Formats: sequence, structure tokens, C-alpha cells
Amino acid sequence: MKFKNKVVLITWASKWIWRATALYFWKEWASVIVNYLNSEENAFKVVDAIKKMWSNSIAIKWDVSDENQVINMVNESIKIFWKIDILINNAWIIISEPILSKTLNQWNSVINTNLLGTFLCSKHVVSKMLDNNNWWVILNVSSINWTKYFSPDEIDYDISKAWIIALTKNFAKAFSPKIRVIAIAPWNVETDINGNSYDYESDLKPIYLKKFSSSSEIWKIILNLVSDDFSYMNWEVIFLDWGWD
Repeated sequence: MKFKNKVVLITWASKWIWRATALYFWKEWASVIVNYLNSEENAFKVVDAIKKMWSNSIAIKWDVSDENQVINMVNESIKIFWKIDILINNAWIIISEPILSKTLNQWNSVINTNLLGTFLCSKHVVSKMLDNNNWWVILNVSSINWTKYFSPDEIDYDISKAWIIALTKNFAKAFSPKIRVIAIAPWNVETDINGNSYDYESDLKPIYLKKFSSSSEIWKIILNLVSDDFSYMNWEVIFLDWGWD
């Protein structure tokens, strides 16, 4: 019961590995706040599954790039649970379009969701974290796309993931010693978002282990990183790419 009496907020937790992550936080006795924007049905499925197991969970719709919505979301969460102990910034979008065809609206949509959303959620959750005496963790989801793998058609996504690392480092310094801030940088997780979109021969070539990660491998790492078992880990970026050439 690593997270007994802890409250975890996960942005965009309604689908993919984050749905499983939310469910397994419950297994460790956490209360879980499930954020969604468009996937209402999936979000409430996660909440219902947690509640059936006699734990607390709510689903809240908000756009992470809208500061007023973020403020309302945090206030509503605090009203119900009285605190937030762990924040996982996961919300992201990706728009594939050749650089010279990419519009300003597309660029802004990606940067605002991926980067600004991470900043706003962290800013307003931290203001509440510091109001109570506990231990706190922020985990930001980056990608290897900022350092090892580059996709010109998704340049805005790559840049947003690089900037998330800068946010992580600055947050860790600014919020010390009360809050530790870490990031993960995964690659090629087999989930229902990508389906059979991988070119297995070419995509596996640079990976030392010659395998993609499963959702379960990712959420197990996440739950350990934000637990008290790793309480000395701060400021770091953990690459989950299984070795990369």
C-alpha cells in the first residue's frame, strides 16, 4: 500500500497506459483524479472501475491549456479530497504535417497543450501542495523525440517535449526542498493509440533490446518513481527506450 491516503491527479488519464496507471494507483490505495477533455466515456469507465473496488475517484473535464479551467479543476479537486500529493502531467497532442505546410494554429495547439498545459497544471497544483505538510511529487511525461529521435513533420511536438525537460529542471530547483520533480522519456509503447502503425523492422533496428515496451512496463516504472521508495530521486529524466543507438 505505497500510496495509502495519497491523492493522485493524472492529466488525460482516460486512455492508453494512463488508464492502467490510474487503476494501479488504486491497487496501492490512492485516490485518483482522472482528467479528460474529449474521452468522457472512457474517463468514467476508469472512475467506475476504481469505485467498484471501494476506493475514491472522480473524473473532471478541463482543457489543460486554459488557465481558468485549470484553476477550477484544482479547486474542485481540493474541495473533494482536501489535497493533491502527486501530479502526473501527461496531456499531449501530436499533429503530423510537413514543416512548410504547418500552420500557426497547429503549432500553437501542440505547444499550448503539451508545454503550457504542463506549466499551468504544475503552477496551480503546487500552490495547493504547499498548503499541507506532506511529501509531494510531480512527474512530467516527455519523450525521446527531443534528443534521440526527430520527426520534422512533428517539429512542434519534438520541441514541446524538449521544453518539458527544461520545465522539469527549473521546477525541481524552484520547488525544492518540499517537492521533487522528475520526468520520463518513453519511446514506442505498444498501446491502442498506435495500433499497428509501427514499421517493426525499421523501428526496432536502433533499439538494443529489439522490443517495444508494454503498457504494464511503463506504469510499473511510474508507480515506483513517484513512490517514497525513490524519494531521493529529483531533477532527473528517465529514458524508457530500452537502449538506443
